[in-house]
Amino acid sequence: MVAAMSLALALPPAAALAEDAKPNDAQIAHVAYTAGEIDIRAARLALQNSTNQEVRAFADDMIRDHGAVDDQALALVKKLHVTPEDNDTSRALAKQAEGERAELARLDGAASDKAYAENEVAYHKIVNAALQTVLIPDAPNPELKDLLATGHQIFLGRQRHAERLAQSLP
Repeated sequence: MVAAMSLALALPPAAALAEDAKPNDAQIAHVAYTAGEIDIRAARLALQNSTNQEVRAFADDMIRDHGAVDDQALALVKKLHVTPEDNDTSRALAKQAEGERAELARLDGAASDKAYAENEVAYHKIVNAALQTVLIPDAPNPELKDLLATGHQIFLGRQRHAERLAQSLP
């Protein structure tokens, strides 16, 4: 699927960030926030386009869960006096997401539902891998590391949910 291929292209900047220099708290916070916002925007689009109750419930869960983690992250960076710092990884994620969002916006009905669910599977796999291999290990601050680890557990569950949803759709 195009989503998996496009999102896979977003990984090299994350790998490059990890290879060139470990990301700092501000960069990690921005990447995590950007990833959450991307998923919230995709969920809002799904809510606009879908009449399928399972897809709509999943999209509602995405908005709620990512919103809650984003709120916790923003509270933490405020507490730590850290300003999230835009970086190549967050910019690459946002650019790739805009392309996917445009493709999803052109679809409707069952095709839209299936593409959204498959995109969510691919996206969660990539975000969860980035959390596990780069963001959590490289987070210098223990509170940020704990928040990312908690988010990772939530998003692993959401990945499994997306997989079940994608398999159930025609």
